[in-house]
Amino acid sequence: MTSDLLTPRQVQTEYGFSPQTLANWRWSGTGPDYIKTSPGRGGRIRYRRSRIEAWLSAQSVTVGGNAA
Repeated sequence: MTSDLLTPRQVQTEYGFSPQTLANWRWSGTGPDYIKTSPGRGGRIRYRRSRIEAWLSAQSVTVGGNAA
């Protein structure tokens, strides 16, 4: 896995999650880890490809598992 930094738009292109969905996840603390390059509302957001991949792996559900 590489550690390329992706903008929310690039994440949308490669993984299908809209920038608004990513923003909602950041607000609720449920999405992949992200980097904020400066404080405040104007801070640029970036995602490491490796962290998105790790987060997706953690979301995987095993078919036939005990939890439904």
